[in-house]
Order: sequence, then structure tokens, then C-alpha cells
Amino acid sequence: MKPTEEDHYYHGRGAQVNPANKYLKGEYVQEHAEGIDEWWQPDERTEYIEGHARSIVNKVDSPDIGMWYSLNPYQGCEHGCIYCYARNAHEYWGFSAGMDFEHKIVVKKNAPALLRRFLENKNWKPVPISLSGNTDCYQPVERKLKITRQLLQVALEYRQPVGMITKNALVLRDRDILAELARHNLAFVFVSITAMDEKLRQVMEPRTATYKQRLRVLKELSEAGVPTGVMSAPMIPGINDQEMPKILQAARDNGARMAGYTIVRCNGAVGEIFRDWLFKNFPDRADKVWHLIESCHNGQVNDSRWGKRMKGEGLVAGMIAQQFRIHTRRLGLNQEKIRLDTTQFRRPRPQLSLF
Repeated sequence: MKPTEEDHYYHGRGAQVNPANKYLKGEYVQEHAEGIDEWWQPDERTEYIEGHARSIVNKVDSPDIGMWYSLNPYQGCEHGCIYCYARNAHEYWGFSAGMDFEHKIVVKKNAPALLRRFLENKNWKPVPISLSGNTDCYQPVERKLKITRQLLQVALEYRQPVGMITKNALVLRDRDILAELARHNLAFVFVSITAMDEKLRQVMEPRTATYKQRLRVLKELSEAGVPTGVMSAPMIPGINDQEMPKILQAARDNGARMAGYTIVRCNGAVGEIFRDWLFKNFPDRADKVWHLIESCHNGQVNDSRWGKRMKGEGLVAGMIAQQFRIHTRRLGLNQEKIRLDTTQFRRPRPQLSLF
């Protein structure tokens, strides 16, 4: 008999289960293995599905995220970060937040045209737009499709300020555009680093760039004049919280000027997915880690309250917050606030034909 989802580990992927989509009424399940000769097994290849979005820029109403608008050229993410809060958004597309999130990637090829149309709206009062507010705009397929590069070209044309966060060294491909944007104070880039332990990185974020590659991103973008920062996020108590001082030190040594962090929160379907991963990969301490996460969120693994959900509360969360304050102060991080320039925004006039 072929192995079921429960006894097969999909190496190179984050989620090991495909929980039911809460928006769908029915699902296929295997109740008696001996009754089915050929049971469905997930296709471990990645499938790219072209989406036909009607709009691309979304207003962000969350007061504790630090962005006004976000833009996501992809839904789902092949990077496979097990803790990703964006997994839940995949259910809106009719997929699971688990393995589907990593295997079925929705590609918005019309994103550059939609951004151009958005910026042409006379009611748009320019504020920074964040790329990758949901999933990484530099995930592997971007190397071929170059949608993010086209978005940056549109931003440069309109002098639209943008912020970015990524875990992929592919961002260095676009340093020419980013450097030009930065020359006009129109761009900054955050790099997310969760661990300086490569084995830990591989199990938490199986298809992301190595931490050394991410440090190279900070170094080379900084040298190109692009303001950079590091997101040490999320911190999972008992798993990677001890990595924070090393992350901040290495980031500063490679040019980062800003830093941030969050504490893991297992919202929605992420709770089931993360718990399954945790007990499969860290059986010796899974119970302890789970209870540590609960201690940060008022006895739950997720807290939706503004101001509490990202940083948590309680003794463990307080220790992580103190650690962050001590080391950012010691390293001189966050001594300045990056304020992108919105006054240079323009709408280019269409070229008139001579014929």
C-alpha cells in the first residue's frame, strides 16, 4: 500500500498536511485504506495557475503592520514557510492552506497593467505601496516571469514609492531599478531572516535562500544605495528565539539600518498545519514549544487583538522584546526612520505619434 499523508514526509516542503478549506462544503477523505486500490497522493510538483485579477493594490486596515497599501503579484508561495500567516488567504481561491499553498501558485500576469491603471486614477494620493505584504514577490517562478521587475519599472516611471520584503536573493537581479528608485528616496528593502542555523532554516523555510545569501542581499543592496533592514520574524520560542542576537549582528555588519521582529501566531488553519509540523520535526520539545506560544497569546496560539497579536504579551514575549531592544540599541539599529518621498509622484504623458 502506498504511504498516506500521515506516514510520508514531503522533504523540501513545509506543510505536511492539507487541512479542509473552511469555505468548501465537502472534501475527499480516506477512511479505510484497504478499501481503495489507488488513493490520491499530492503531486509534489508545483503548479502555476494564471489568475485574472481585476485589481492589484489593496488597502491595509491593520494598524500594527506599518503599511498603507500592499501589492501581491502571486498568491500562494513555493518558499513553504511553515508559519506563514498568508496561508489562510489561499482558502479564498478554493485551495487548502496546507500543501496547496506551496504547490498551487496563482500568478497575476496582468499585475503591471493593473498597477499602471491604479496609478492613473486621479483620486490616488501617493503613499508608499508595499510589495510582498502577503506572499513573497521574489519566489522561484519570478526568475522566469519577471512580474515583480515590471512592477518596479512602473513604480519608477510614476515615481511611486515602494517598500519590499523578501527571503529570496533574486531581488539582486533588480538592483539597477531599486538603486534608481532609492536615488530619488523612493524605495527600501527588508530581508527576512529567521535563523543563522542553516539546518533550522531548511526545516522552517525549505525553499528560501540560505541565510548567507540573504546577508549578501543586505550587503549588495546597501552598497548600491538602497536602504535596507532585517525582519527577525517570526520568533518561535523554544525554536529560534535564541537566534535573534546573531541575526541582528550579522544584518548590521552587512549594511542593515533598520530591524523589526514578530512572535509567531498560528491564525486560522495555520494552527493545525504548524502543530503537525512541530510534532513531526521536534517531537522532543513540541509540547513545551506549543505551550510557550500559548503563553505569548493569552493562553491561545493566536491573538487577533491590535497591538498584541504581532508581539504577544506575558513573560516569554517580554523577554523576547527586551532582547530585541537591547541588541538594536547596542548595534545602532533603528536610529532613523525611513520616510519615502511622495512629492515626486507623476503621471507620464502618453507619447503622441508623429504619423
